[in-house]
Order: sequence, then structure tokens, then C-alpha cells
Amino acid sequence: MTAPPETGASDGFRRLWPTLMLDRELPGHEQANEVLSEFILDLDAKRGDMTTDYLGGNILTQKHPAIEWLRECINKTVIDYFAHLGMDYELKWSLQGWANINRLGDYHDTHNHPHSYLSGTYYVSNPDTPPSAGRRNDLRPGCITFYDPRGAVNMAAIKGDPYIEPEHTVRPKSGQILLWPSFLHHFVHPNLSREPRISVSYNVVLNWSDDYLPEQ
Repeated sequence: MTAPPETGASDGFRRLWPTLMLDRELPGHEQANEVLSEFILDLDAKRGDMTTDYLGGNILTQKHPAIEWLRECINKTVIDYFAHLGMDYELKWSLQGWANINRLGDYHDTHNHPHSYLSGTYYVSNPDTPPSAGRRNDLRPGCITFYDPRGAVNMAAIKGDPYIEPEHTVRPKSGQILLWPSFLHHFVHPNLSREPRISVSYNVVLNWSDDYLPEQ
């Protein structure tokens, strides 16, 4: 007679293929954001294509107190992300960053970030938007939406199913930092305010080592 299977805390249940996102507010961001905003707007005055030419330079290498503060915060965020995943071995990476200034009507099409491991955005300012625009009541101005990477996983979802919603929308606030796997497709909704939305996006690019190879 076969013995019954042992049951633990999970009772045999296992969650497969999770997609981990980190969403937090950086302490001390109020003073830093004032300086960051001034610095980024000054850069934008010198370069009109700063938002669209994201490979044109790496803002996170600038020798500026506010940028150095942000770079340290991003690295701390990355360390916490890997620790949460249980990656207890040494990882080395470089950061590639660029500033975004989204003015009235600006948005970013659905995209992901190839050639990097993690990606994220830090919000310097995200203005309050009008309560409505035209006759549409389903607009999400100033938001960022992420899409389930498992295509059509919601097609057979029923009430109570965790996969009903194929997307996750965040309405960012100033001082908020997001971090997610670079493969995750996302869409930046239009800015419907006459005030600019200022952010710094970044990629976490791993410095390759054979120690990263998984055992299979």
C-alpha cells in the first residue's frame, strides 16, 4: 500500500511563474526632487531629444549631488529586489539611465527593455491631472500600465480567479520608484496636464559571470 504524500504548510500547492515588481517611496525625496527637477529641465533646454534618445547618454553617471543620491537609491532598490528573490550570491551590474519629460499629450507606446535584466522608473514629479478629458471616463492620464507576460492567460478566468485582470496600472507619485523584470511590457499613458511629468528611467545590466548559470 502506498503511503499518503506528506503535507506541509503549502499542502501541495505551488505558485508558478511569478512576476515580481517592487513599488516603494524613497525617503527624503522632497528635497532631492526639487534639485533633480531643476537639473533635468536644464539638460532638456540643451537637448531637445533627451526623452526620445534614451541611448544618447547615461544620466546616472553625472557628477551631481542629486544624481548621486538617486544612483545610490536605485542600487539599494536593486539589492533589495535580488535579496527578496533569494539570490544569495554576488551579483554585479551597471546602471543605464535617462530622463523623461512628458509634456501635454506625451506618452510612450507599449514596449519592454531588451538587453537588460531589470528596468525601472523613478518619478521626480507627476502632476495632478484634470478629473476628466472629453467624454471618456476610462482614461488613466499620468499612469503606467504593465501587462501579464503570459498572453491570453485571462481568457478562461472566472469570478475569484487571480488572473482575471491582464494588466496592472500604477498611478505614480513624486518620490515613487518602480522596479520590474525588463521583459515585462508596459505602456505610459498620456500626460493630460499642462505641467510636465518628469521621471528618470533606468536599466539594470548584469556584468556577466558564469556563476549566474543555473543548475538544471
